[in-house]
Amino acid sequence: MTIRTIIVDDEKLAIQGLMLRLQKFPDVEIIDTCNNGREAIRKIKTEKPDLVFLDIQMPGFDGFSVVKGVMEIEPPLIVFVTAYQEHAVRAFEANAVNYLMKPVDEDKLADTLERVRLRLSEKHAAEEAEKLKIVLAEVAPDAIEAMPDDGETTARYEKLINIKDRGQIFRVDVDSIEYVEAAGDYMCIYTGDNSYILRETMKDLERRLDPRAFQRVHRSTIVNLDKVRQVKPHTNGECFLVLESGAQLKVSRSYRDVVARFVH
Repeated sequence: MTIRTIIVDDEKLAIQGLMLRLQKFPDVEIIDTCNNGREAIRKIKTEKPDLVFLDIQMPGFDGFSVVKGVMEIEPPLIVFVTAYQEHAVRAFEANAVNYLMKPVDEDKLADTLERVRLRLSEKHAAEEAEKLKIVLAEVAPDAIEAMPDDGETTARYEKLINIKDRGQIFRVDVDSIEYVEAAGDYMCIYTGDNSYILRETMKDLERRLDPRAFQRVHRSTIVNLDKVRQVKPHTNGECFLVLESGAQLKVSRSYRDVVARFVH
């Protein structure tokens, strides 16, 4: 994922210094720089960057004025950069990702970019979930049942599953499971990196998994809906789910409404 970035500062040396430090981060693409607040508002609206490093103390439109000026669009992530510590509280009140003091410390810059990556991944995940819901609504237009009541606690569902496999006992985090396939009285459990064999019936395993995340999409397949990244409509009312790992699972017609009901 490339982080499209704009740097805003009225001091050219400050811009150059930050650009030099950002060269160490290959996923950061500096698409523009601005020397004042008015220019910054215009560039942010037209370029729609992911991230803006924004100086607070500028003549005319200061950094906070820039934030107010882009509120009519979906604003980018903001990192305030300034020489004045007293602005820190207002910076975080403006929902900034972070607040960096000049001269910018490289370790703090790296920490800030980790926060930015996390925020962007959460945003993209939410967008993908919304797209997924729209596609599933088209694939399964009759799925009108409500989602389960959130008041039902997840405490009774497993968080870790102990699996004796190949002479060893593995403690598998349930959230890491992508899907499960039945093979007689055995379950093949797939995570993004590994697969395990569990001697248990599908019905018994279903009772241990939170139904708000794990749903049967085929008579022999259970999928973790949180791992679904794409839906591909297929013939005869069937569809394929594409998971984080790239695995594709067929959803039979009799189960497609179940999937649509629980993706949120």
